[in-house]
Amino acid sequence: MGKRKLTSTNTINRDYLKNECGTMYALTLLSGRWKMTILHKLSKRDLRFTELKEAIVNISDRMLSLQLKEMEKDGLVERNVYAEVPPRVEYRLTTSTKNLISVWDKLNVWGDNHRAMIESKHKKEQRFL
Repeated sequence: MGKRKLTSTNTINRDYLKNECGTMYALTLLSGRWKMTILHKLSKRDLRFTELKEAIVNISDRMLSLQLKEMEKDGLVERNVYAEVPPRVEYRLTTSTKNLISVWDKLNVWGDNHRAMIESKHKKEQRFL
């Protein structure tokens, strides 16, 4: 996204965490409000920019573009430009990123279960108020 100073505390902390362990490295690459949603959409099939934009409600053109560029730089997505007039550009997951799909499926189940547990807990607390 925006340029960060190489000497900023934020950059130093991010780099430290990325190098601390594989999980932190992965989470650093995948973190961001829209990245997982974009990757989820691309896990179904290759998509053009406009198709991604239509599939993700409320994301701006600028944010989608920034996130795609960052994920391309990080090796999470590939950008394919076809020699046509007008030019056609499609985005797809890299082979490495496709290996995460089974992990995302498990994380999705965990997230749904955890959300239900928390919501149930809050409902019980509200009954006692």
